[in-house]
Amino acid sequence: MTEVRELPNRVRSVLQGGGAAPHLVPYLMAGFPKLADTVGLLLAAEAAGATLVELGIPYSDPLADGPTIQAAGQRALAQGMTVRLALEQVAEARAAGLQIPLVVMTYLNPVLRMGLMEFAERAARSGVDGLLLPDLPLEEMAELSSSAAEFGLALNTMVAPTTPDQRIVRAAQVSSGFLYCVSRTGVTGSKSGGGDEATSLLTRSRALTPIPLALGFGVRRRQQIQELAGLADAVVVGSLLLEVADAAPDPAVAIFEAVSALAA
Repeated sequence: MTEVRELPNRVRSVLQGGGAAPHLVPYLMAGFPKLADTVGLLLAAEAAGATLVELGIPYSDPLADGPTIQAAGQRALAQGMTVRLALEQVAEARAAGLQIPLVVMTYLNPVLRMGLMEFAERAARSGVDGLLLPDLPLEEMAELSSSAAEFGLALNTMVAPTTPDQRIVRAAQVSSGFLYCVSRTGVTGSKSGGGDEATSLLTRSRALTPIPLALGFGVRRRQQIQELAGLADAVVVGSLLLEVADAAPDPAVAIFEAVSALAA
């Protein structure tokens, strides 16, 4: 593994340094479509114009994930993906030239199994820049926040259309990276994101906090991304990219083409 990098908060600085158009953040699953595909897909996403990438580490009970991401995670687990292997693949991607910030998205149990401090240290040494754990309540986040801060990892939190203003403020205070705004109630990928719920959440959040706002869940088309200009600093696209990669004879080429089209 590489040495821990003493760098400023790259997650927040990249998103704050954008223009009117939101940054495109591809979501990829470690070990999917095949166990060894992770490095190639990360590099393809960067080459296609992504300025930040979110890498999922699969878990057997992913509460926030829709059918596509659940299926991808189950296949990755069946093929032998683990937390340790995912972090090793991040280190391989860094060694192969990956430069953009990388946020790991996973669930609490795999992290607890390794230990919060050990996970944070291994993640930082592997080249991870930030963490997102959707099933960890704000009230229980102090220990993870401390571990992340010790190793220079940006902690990112999630809010939904049903989140009251006071809790949005608290989530933003806990977050050292970006505030992940869920476009609608429900799970990822099941229907189109955006619309009135997303606009209202982004507008409320922007009035309550200056930190970068990322919108995710159900974003699949370039038009949706364009419509979020001036509202979101970043847009996360996941299920579409996993479908594209799974259907392609060369997943890296498919990811490059899909991300290029969305980022155009």
